[in-house]
Amino acid sequence: MIEAGLFRSAGFRFGLVYAILLTISAAALAMFLWWFTAGLLDRQTASAIRADAQGLIERFDEGGIEGLVGTIEDRLAANVDDDAIYLLVDLNMNRVAGNLDTWPSIVDKPGEWQQFQVRRSGMRSLALVNRYELPDGYHLLVGRDVQVRVQLGNLLTDALIWAVAIVLAMATAGAVIVRSLFRRTVANVSATAAAIAAGDFAQRVKVSGRGDEFDQLAEVINDMLDRIGRLMDGVRQVSNAIAHDLRTPITRARGRLEEAARNAESNADLHAAIDRATIDLDDIVTVFQALLRIAEIEAGSRRASFRRVDVVTALEGVADLYGPVAEEKGVDLTVSYPQRLEINGDAALIQQAVANLVDNAVKFSPEQGVVKLAAAVEAHRIRITVTDQGPGIAEEDRSRATERFYRGDAARGTPGSGLGLALVQAVAYLHGGVLRLEDARPGLRATLELAHAEEGD
Repeated sequence: MIEAGLFRSAGFRFGLVYAILLTISAAALAMFLWWFTAGLLDRQTASAIRADAQGLIERFDEGGIEGLVGTIEDRLAANVDDDAIYLLVDLNMNRVAGNLDTWPSIVDKPGEWQQFQVRRSGMRSLALVNRYELPDGYHLLVGRDVQVRVQLGNLLTDALIWAVAIVLAMATAGAVIVRSLFRRTVANVSATAAAIAAGDFAQRVKVSGRGDEFDQLAEVINDMLDRIGRLMDGVRQVSNAIAHDLRTPITRARGRLEEAARNAESNADLHAAIDRATIDLDDIVTVFQALLRIAEIEAGSRRASFRRVDVVTALEGVADLYGPVAEEKGVDLTVSYPQRLEINGDAALIQQAVANLVDNAVKFSPEQGVVKLAAAVEAHRIRITVTDQGPGIAEEDRSRATERFYRGDAARGTPGSGLGLALVQAVAYLHGGVLRLEDARPGLRATLELAHAEEGD
């Protein structure tokens, strides 16, 4: 069970991959070093033998057998390292010249490299030779004593094997360390996730402060948990607000129906009670529709319908709609915007967001007040501003004004559900912008900031 758990461990697999890669790298380096040293010695020896044989063949062509014998004797006399091997035999394999007594039986084909044991000066050694055929039935054997080179190559091979073994041991130790570090880091994340799953939403992944990839992952997870916490708080607040704000109209509708059922004296009384209850229920449906619309916007599903639109068209529609409403209340609605403001977005949502802002401004403006609707491009952003001269929003309440169902003291006596600014903020976020609420002194200045569509976008 322990071994099965070990192989299922991601840390063990990462450590094993690390060890394998390190061992393969060390083995590849060792093979390169062997090829570059021991292999180089072998290639140099073969090249020297070929050059030596070529020189002897040329000497035979120039001076015949006498010249070749003399050259072999001269080269043996001048061979300081005593590693040269020569043997010249005639047609009957009788020795003519050289430092070997007899022709080795293993060397039976010309052009093939042969390595075998020889006895020279009473000592056994290892020879690397090649056979060359000469005219008139002569056979020439040229080689080198490679005993020292073979011993050096074996020593180098043993050293490289031991080096690879040491690297393998170090890689294994490194893999264990990597697995331990990985387990500690993942255990931190796992413990936090387990605590949150158990209901402790205050837990966060610990950040070491080194700024490495694990810290970056921890910061991303913590940001996600913070956002989840805010969303859950929002859900609780919305649930409480729904229960509080919808209880009154539901209770009122129920009371009216019960009252009509007990005391109605005619069908007209029943119909009147039903109509009043229907109005209350319609208000509830409107609230739920607004909540669903906000949720749809925040989910980003409307982004698929984005296209290049002119914001000015939406502003003109809002001005045409609320102009008569403002005039009826004695409020002056003024507009100021350029001929064209293009954006990649949803025209219907932008128009509804601006309509919510203008509706609030007209609703809270005093008689003879002025509501200003303006739009302009500033720093590659479209800013739509709605300014009124009403009571405004206290500075300490502005951060909560966009919460669902939140209503300030000035708004408690007016019709509404407290969802207007929440929808505006959702539309702003959907279009890569933001909603800002500022003091207009007097009144409130609401700025809807949206990303501007550049020419050619």
